[in-house]
Amino acid sequence: MTSCSNLIVRFAEPADYSVLFKLIQGLAEYEKLSHAVTGTALALKEHLFGSHKYIEAILAESGGQAVGFTLFFHNYSTFLTKPGIYLEDLFVLPEYRRQGIGKALITKVAQIAVERDCGRLEWSVLDWNESAKAFYRSMGASILNDWQTCRVTEDMLPHINSL
Repeated sequence: MTSCSNLIVRFAEPADYSVLFKLIQGLAEYEKLSHAVTGTALALKEHLFGSHKYIEAILAESGGQAVGFTLFFHNYSTFLTKPGIYLEDLFVLPEYRRQGIGKALITKVAQIAVERDCGRLEWSVLDWNESAKAFYRSMGASILNDWQTCRVTEDMLPHINSL
């Protein structure tokens, strides 16, 4: 594995919102979920940089081009009584993989978690993505088989009380 010698890993800035959204679309395509992308670049910009910041993003650039990103937000552990970070997305363009970019992105988020006195860093991985699972294990992550994600979609939220 070789490292990108000209790699820059930095917080996303307001001018980055459209390139970040294109990377999100690339992630969805990789995961065979392009049909699930119903949001917009402008909504992403508002959630990243608006009056209420819901999420944060880190971009990886090589040769002046955005080649990967991670998007995360804070959660909370009642057992630890500490904040945590949930890494919602991690994506590196296929032609830039195996160059240390994913590791650099996770390392940056882990540094942020340490600086913010977080109790843990968590994320999900698709069950079929064996290469990602192997990579995450190599970074020291445990894959928790006893936890499963529960989700109520936007269309069902108004009806949750009547179910």
